[in-house]
Amino acid sequence: MHIINQLGLTLLRVFLGYTFFIHGLVKFQGGIENTVGFFESLGLPGFFAYAVALIELVGGALMILGLGTRVAALLFALIMVGAISTAKLGLGFLGDGQMAGYELDLALLVISIYLALHKTTYLALGNLFFRTKEA
Repeated sequence: MHIINQLGLTLLRVFLGYTFFIHGLVKFQGGIENTVGFFESLGLPGFFAYAVALIELVGGALMILGLGTRVAALLFALIMVGAISTAKLGLGFLGDGQMAGYELDLALLVISIYLALHKTTYLALGNLFFRTKEA
């Protein structure tokens, strides 16, 4: 793959990983109980909050490093589908003035799907462990 495409994929991978890592970190730092309460207010089991926060934190770190990118991207996509359908869709694309809409969630979903469909990117540690022709 052309080096410019690889650099673009790498930027998307690092951005997505960092975004999810920070969101997972904040869920734990802010008190996971708050996130559990929010999930329960949406009618979801509270333990989903732990699963989502852990996927965001660990998956984000792995994605930044370029390890398990496709798996993490798929999990992120599932999280975004859940977030849009349960918490954001009713707010509209831009939100209601009080809360943000689903525009960022949709962007993260699209980036996640894109990375799930592509092989390991340039500057990924996965390239050291799993040799690919495109990396």
